[in-house]
Amino acid sequence: MRALRDKFKPNSDLTQTTRWSELYGSAEGFGITRLADSLEKPVVVIANNSRRMKLLQEEIAFFIRDHSTAPLLSLSDWECLPYDVVSPQPEVISDRLRTLAQIPHLERGILLSTVPALMQRLPPSEYISGHSFFLETGQIVDPENLRIRLQEAGYLAVSQVLCQGEYAIRGGVIDIYPMGSSEPFRLDLFGNQLETIRLFDPTSQRSSETRNSIELLPGREYPTDRDAINRFRANFRRQFEGDPQKHLVYREISKGNLPAGLDCFWPLFYSQTDTLFEHLPCNATWILDKDFRDSVDKHWAAIADRHTLACLVPERLPLPPEQLYAAPTEIIQRLDDEVKIVLGTEEHEQSERPIPGTFWVEPRSSEPYQAVIKHLQHTRYKTLLAFESLGRQDIINEVLRGRDMCPTEVDGWIEFSNKGGPHLATTTCRIERGAVFQDLGLEVITETQIFGERATHTSRRTASSRNPESIIKSLAELKVDDPVVHEDHGVGRYRGLKIMRILEHESELMVVDYQGDDKLYVPILNLHLVSRYLGGDPETAPLHKLGSEQWARVKDRAAKRTRDTAAELLEIQAIRASRAGATLAIPTQEYSKFVSTFVHEETPDQITAMEDVLNDLVSDRPMDRLVCGDVGFGKTEIALRAAFVAVHNGKQVALLVPTTLLAQQHFDTFLDRFSNQPVSIRCVSRLQTNKEVEKTLDSLRNASLDIVIGTHRLLQPDVSFKDLGLLIIDEEHRFGVRQKEHIKKLRQVVDILTLTATPIPRTLNFTMTGVRDISLIATPPEQRVAIKTFIRIKHDGLIREACLREINRGGQVFFLHNQVRSIERVRDELQILVPEATIGIAHGQMPESELEVVMRNFQQQRFNLMVCSTIIESGIDIPNANTILIDRADRLGLAQLHQIRGRVGRSHRQAFAYLLIPDEIAITKNATKRLDAIASLEGLGAGFALASHDLEIRGAGELLGEEQSGTIDDIGFSLYADYLNRAIRDLAKLPADTKFTLDEQIRTEVDLDLPILFPDSYLPDVHARLLLYKRIASAETTEDLYDLQLETLDRFGLLPEVAKSVFAISDIKLTATSLGIEKIQLGDNGGVVRFSEHTALDPILLVDLIESSDGEIHMRGAYTLNIIASLPLPQDKIAYIKHLLATLRGDP
Repeated sequence: MRALRDKFKPNSDLTQTTRWSELYGSAEGFGITRLADSLEKPVVVIANNSRRMKLLQEEIAFFIRDHSTAPLLSLSDWECLPYDVVSPQPEVISDRLRTLAQIPHLERGILLSTVPALMQRLPPSEYISGHSFFLETGQIVDPENLRIRLQEAGYLAVSQVLCQGEYAIRGGVIDIYPMGSSEPFRLDLFGNQLETIRLFDPTSQRSSETRNSIELLPGREYPTDRDAINRFRANFRRQFEGDPQKHLVYREISKGNLPAGLDCFWPLFYSQTDTLFEHLPCNATWILDKDFRDSVDKHWAAIADRHTLACLVPERLPLPPEQLYAAPTEIIQRLDDEVKIVLGTEEHEQSERPIPGTFWVEPRSSEPYQAVIKHLQHTRYKTLLAFESLGRQDIINEVLRGRDMCPTEVDGWIEFSNKGGPHLATTTCRIERGAVFQDLGLEVITETQIFGERATHTSRRTASSRNPESIIKSLAELKVDDPVVHEDHGVGRYRGLKIMRILEHESELMVVDYQGDDKLYVPILNLHLVSRYLGGDPETAPLHKLGSEQWARVKDRAAKRTRDTAAELLEIQAIRASRAGATLAIPTQEYSKFVSTFVHEETPDQITAMEDVLNDLVSDRPMDRLVCGDVGFGKTEIALRAAFVAVHNGKQVALLVPTTLLAQQHFDTFLDRFSNQPVSIRCVSRLQTNKEVEKTLDSLRNASLDIVIGTHRLLQPDVSFKDLGLLIIDEEHRFGVRQKEHIKKLRQVVDILTLTATPIPRTLNFTMTGVRDISLIATPPEQRVAIKTFIRIKHDGLIREACLREINRGGQVFFLHNQVRSIERVRDELQILVPEATIGIAHGQMPESELEVVMRNFQQQRFNLMVCSTIIESGIDIPNANTILIDRADRLGLAQLHQIRGRVGRSHRQAFAYLLIPDEIAITKNATKRLDAIASLEGLGAGFALASHDLEIRGAGELLGEEQSGTIDDIGFSLYADYLNRAIRDLAKLPADTKFTLDEQIRTEVDLDLPILFPDSYLPDVHARLLLYKRIASAETTEDLYDLQLETLDRFGLLPEVAKSVFAISDIKLTATSLGIEKIQLGDNGGVVRFSEHTALDPILLVDLIESSDGEIHMRGAYTLNIIASLPLPQDKIAYIKHLLATLRGDP
């Protein structure tokens, strides 16, 4: 730090190149911050790569004093390879546009960027300001003019806005996700006046707080208006010889479309382009990373190589590198005239050697806290301990107070370093490197220095509203011509929605085709009777005939078969219920401390799942809960907390996993989380010697061991527990039949917690019928991005491009080759193909100790490409690995593909999965379906939905047994689950010898002679209408219906009169069903109300209704009310029938 003090003083002359050397750790960030604070002009910092930029960005944010007067901006590159066919992510472009819009106003402060971003050419400096505009409340906005302006600005029209650069116009409601914004906005128009601007959640689509105005930046880094398109076409013709119409990009642009791959041609939209130098104020001070010139030269060489490769592809027309990038000579020449500082710090972050003068703990030390205490007892500096999680900060505070050291909790560096600040302090912040500031008598010690690893920070997200049953029954994935099941009429084919005139009014109906070209028109309020067919292959799904006895026979057969299944499930449930489970108590204070050590922030789904588990543990029946959530969504933490409660109640815990690798990972995780608890933990797998295993088993028998983690070895006969209280099973579908039978016996006597990403459909079946409880974690951690999945024919160019894209952004790559005998040959081929990579190998036939070393080295980024077998399917958590290539993906199962793909995409970065096949002809029909299913379900939290796809692809026989599979093939899984639920409910009430039939539920028909539809002008997207109709028809309570109405008003605007009747009649139908009413028919002059024979209506209330009606209502037969009344208006009919129902319900 003295070097910085000597080389830089606030008033020193910086007119020549200065070198800052001997700045270790975060002293670099401190020096940059101190320089920026002293100058009345901007400081531009160019890091060699994105990792270095992120490191410096965190440090500067930590040390900076005033973000308002000295802002911190960052400009990344596109995070794509040069000449990449993959377009940059909208989030990346959004961040770049926001920064480019702010740079012209940067009078002082710091701009961080990278060598690739500096070399990348930019739009002219006036482009963003000239193509941005503001919207504010009270302004007159013509929706059509706004649509044209957004389209020309490069925004994409969609039916539902989810990410930056999208918009949707639905009458007087306009949703926009502006580029440069972290949140989308909903505009409400009253006429053409902008009445309100509200934020909304893209997940739930519900709006929240209001704003007075918003700024709309352009949607891309190039214009797409008519003038720009004409300029593009003219420049394209000048640039390339021959007929331009032969090239897809030219043809599509000429039509006004923006095709994939357009980003490689973006300079053609301009007469000239700029660089970062033109965007910046002319008086900036530049700070260049160590070996800056080498980094520039290397990046230029990579650009040239990529240009050469692109030229070899006949259909590609790459622009010369100089049009897309600034050459090294141009960069160096421009910098010659600038004030420069060159960083000269030695690199220590990749070294095991400690940074001189700083605190250091040996990697994987078992006593990191003791090392901290020892250091604090001898240091002469005031010390700030910086942690990335509140949990670890609380632990260190407690440890230090136990040693009579009293740390002060501070907000950050500024409070700590101020005169009179505390001698010892702790804080929470994002900073990886520590530093010693000798001249200030201060030091910073970070969590990374203490533990050797960083915590991952996530923020709370909106809770997911999905539940297992709704995922199966939803029509969200329904496409025209897909098979559907109508509960009354059987299996047909969905043909879309159709508006028809019924009597005097229009209504919308679902059209379903049946055998013999028969058509069924399903009223939208009866869509709860329709579900997507999930059974076998959709192409071979049955097609029933309307009006025949065929469907009645199928349903009768289903009733008989579901009785047997229901009886089996009830028997399992009865055995569990009869064996009282151990009622556990929650050690509130200790449990809270344990929870506080979690380094992430829980998602709402996680919190709900944990509450479910805790409620199970304290109940008096054995727990049997399935926690289903995608890889990386936080299932392990739920297992840890459940284990904590069990152990604190004197119970033993067993964690059963399918692989040695996963056992070792869980063992490490449990050791870390229980490091400050008096809990003994051991592992049983092939990594342990026979003597070690025997010692562990003895400890289980005499109760000296609290938690054991192991593979199927734990299920062998010689394993016994003194007092097993909780069995945790990770990925049950990976175990064999014998292991599952053993687990089934345990299930009757101990608490069982099953963790899975993709439940097998038998498990799915059990959970949906209520025999096993389920908690679904469908909310991803904050900043998690869905994996982009590609099905590609294997070729060298693709493999090299995919690997380099990841390696060049500082990431790591999995290459899965599931043939051990040829895996070393593949490694050698990849080394020739991608010489820039450092490659390791991992497979199941390696010695366990060697495999563990390889995995740890990959985790610590000692190599960046791992050639591996399916051994990585479970137990690998490498957030820095975000590209996976799966060789012969057609040979892997659907759940397996989902698990393997889940090895990537565990951070905020865009991840890529390539499913490599030899060619489309060489793979089977079912393999094609598996690949299509995995590629289509890119969304976060898709694991549960994949279980339903398994039913389509593999058929129910393989998964549920042949007898039940016949039923599912006949009626589909959704209706099968419904019947099974009803069978279980009804069978539980009947004597054992009673003949069992499926009770038909009361179906209420409501006809008020009113139009029932959402007009096309109100909700033009047909699929969105279908989903909304289905949700309304499936609402089970008036509260659900009211919530849906509020959501509809929020998302689509004020309801037109015909749309109001959809909700009004649905509300009437719900109330009528609860009263046992089968039919309500009401016209202008009255109508009828018919009750079911099984109605539980209070006859006194019925008499009161008739007597108070002044002769308008009288009985006709035993179950029918006749109504004579003049009701000419729609609101009259609705009000009349609502009053009638309220009276029958006994409402005051």
